Amino acid sequence: MTKNNLIATSILAAALGALSFNAQAAEPTGWYAGAGVGQSMVDEWFVDDEDVGFQVFGGYQFTPYFGLEAAYTNFGEVDVIGGVGELDAEAFSLVAVGTVPFTDRFSGYAKAGFSRWDADLGAPGIGRASEDGTDPTYGLGLQYRFTDTVALRGEYSRFEMDDVDVDLAQVQVRFDF
Repeated sequence: MTKNNLIATSILAAALGALSFNAQAAEPTGWYAGAGVGQSMVDEWFVDDEDVGFQVFGGYQFTPYFGLEAAYTNFGEVDVIGGVGELDAEAFSLVAVGTVPFTDRFSGYAKAGFSRWDADLGAPGIGRASEDGTDPTYGLGLQYRFTDTVALRGEYSRFEMDDVDVDLAQVQVRFDF
């Protein structure tokens, strides 16, 4: 490593460290709730489509760095390849949320937990088939806090449903109480 690279790396590390001291009060503790809307996507051998999905959520922020969140997610309805039917799904989830503040208003977060899902496959002439289960869910997001009680979040989550992965990219609004 050259002397210039070492100096630049040291300055960057010091600046990031200074930002983290300033950012420690970025996430208030207590109850919160919110909602989001975005695009759900399924890319599997029998379905490759997307639709509008939405989520309502609520949780408790125990510390500025850790919380638990419960959510209801509706993935919309996607078409099966060949136009032979449609698949619609929804899920209830419980996740642990780890938050990393970057500044006093801007933070990143990761979440992981489990979802209880229900999926229906409908096909003309055949009727509807339903399946449900419990599988892992996880995601990453960024959050910008406008005030102590209102934040805007951008999130990308994956919901595993047996052998099918459903992704949800969404914009959310969070309200703290």
